Amino acid sequence: MNEHTEPAAAPIATTGNLTDHLSDNATNWPDRIAFSRRGRGGWTDINSLTFLAEVQDLARGLVAAGIHVGDRVALMSRTRYEWTLVDYAIWFAGAIVVPVYETSSAEQLEWIVSDSGAVALVVESDRHVATLGEIRAGLPDLTHVWVIDHDDLAQLVAAGTEVPTAELDRRRGLLEPNTVATIIYTSGTTGRPKGCILTHGNFMFECDAAISALSEIFLTPNSSTLLFLPLAHVFGRIIQVCCVRAGVRIGHSSDVKNLVGDLGEFHPTFLLAVPRVFEKVFNSAQQRATADGKGKIFDLAAATAIAYSEGLDRGGAGIATKAKHAVFDHLVYSKVRAAMGGNVSYAISGGAPLGARLGHFFRGIGINILEGYGLTETTAASTVNRPTRTKIGTVGAPLPGTSVRIAADGEILMRGANVFSGYWHNEAASNEQLEPDGWFHSGDIGELDTDGYLRITGRKKELLVTAGGKNVAPAVLEDRVRSNYLVSQCLVVGDARPYIAALITIDPDSFPGWLARHARPAETPLGDCLDDPELRAEIQTVIDDANKAVSQAEAIKRFRILASDWTEESGHLTPSLKLKRALVLHDYSSDLEALYG
Repeated sequence: MNEHTEPAAAPIATTGNLTDHLSDNATNWPDRIAFSRRGRGGWTDINSLTFLAEVQDLARGLVAAGIHVGDRVALMSRTRYEWTLVDYAIWFAGAIVVPVYETSSAEQLEWIVSDSGAVALVVESDRHVATLGEIRAGLPDLTHVWVIDHDDLAQLVAAGTEVPTAELDRRRGLLEPNTVATIIYTSGTTGRPKGCILTHGNFMFECDAAISALSEIFLTPNSSTLLFLPLAHVFGRIIQVCCVRAGVRIGHSSDVKNLVGDLGEFHPTFLLAVPRVFEKVFNSAQQRATADGKGKIFDLAAATAIAYSEGLDRGGAGIATKAKHAVFDHLVYSKVRAAMGGNVSYAISGGAPLGARLGHFFRGIGINILEGYGLTETTAASTVNRPTRTKIGTVGAPLPGTSVRIAADGEILMRGANVFSGYWHNEAASNEQLEPDGWFHSGDIGELDTDGYLRITGRKKELLVTAGGKNVAPAVLEDRVRSNYLVSQCLVVGDARPYIAALITIDPDSFPGWLARHARPAETPLGDCLDDPELRAEIQTVIDDANKAVSQAEAIKRFRILASDWTEESGHLTPSLKLKRALVLHDYSSDLEALYG
């Protein structure tokens, strides 16, 4: 199959905008809890009517400050209640939201603010003020800067008390489905970020399609989620909008260091995360078990969970597997579920391939991870697995009302009312990726099965061609290698080279445990162990397992362990945790050459 369209669940909206969700909720369910806000004394509930009032009050302040309809307002903050509050207030004022990752450099901030023409910027902290200070002189059109931690939002509210509700209603009335809602700058693994223009209609369509496809998640009574991914990324943003639309209770967690504690207090019913989060949950559980001398028990429990999940695809697991599963549910699985808050039954994964092993493990312990696929340009997901129609190892079928096509060269094309209208001030890039009839070129390679489920096999631009002419998709190998608890990142190389090789970084959280198990001094630096025979032997085992997924010509022949990890802080990962391949290859060129010396 080279094309599949999923029937629409509802007609495309011709009127209205995203602010309608708040007014509808306040009118129909005024007392329903919309948010739980973390404070010094614990969590405080905020109902739909109160949230609408807070948004309107802040929007009045923006109007009083001189923000006009169509103005761009940038927002740079960690994931917190105020992010969502400001997001909707900007829309109520008739303006356009320009999210900025809170980890962005001064140069990145300058580009986004100047390219978008933002006249105002909301930042979170003094750290962001300092970042802005480095480039402030180069932003003459930026007339307002408000700092959340300086209580500037309260001052805005106070300044806007004289702005009538009628003015907000007038501005809201000017917003239609084709009105620009936000300009999201892709984090970009190469080059300067491009601003994706997303309309109110894009979000409204995507939101309603996702809720329809995932009704068991969004429409279940008392459903809730704790947002911790960056809301500057379209993935977290669309889940926020879906939750507001569906009446799901939302909490925010600003610091991943506090995530386990926040999950234990909030008890969400579902989560959204990137695969690296699920890898960390699995690896942490495995490490704790190993440290307690129960590593073999955990490994057997994990194998049982995977077998149990695989059995579900065949109509059910066997009696022996069910019996072991029941035992391990008490000994192991319940503890993993507790670490995720205790009430999570579903999770939504995106941003990178999850891998069948993790998918089966988590479903086997009672948490069904629904993997989806999409880009900023498609307002997040274009495909997703359904709770009752899950195919682990795929990224699901198209959302209702959308289409997926596989081009002759294997590239994935997508079409639907969730596809963006183009890049801000970049017609050439828009024309390169958008066909006149609406098909968007993703740059990814994939295949559709007979049921219309999509499987991602690689990136078009990252496809390696060895000196012998063999085409190799590195993602398959990289995912398998990264699944090991010791590995943080893996970059498969071999373009125009005689064979495939890999650069590997070690997980800094896992390395101390490895030292202890191998009787090495706790203070031993990783740099002293790069050629350690036992460490290399363990990584070789990982490589051998990954090579089982490919042909001999595609297999990793050599690898090199590096002394430092690739992180967002080092500049080698984007804020959405994608590897900047070109930068890694540049910065580690000597290590690359050593693989072929």
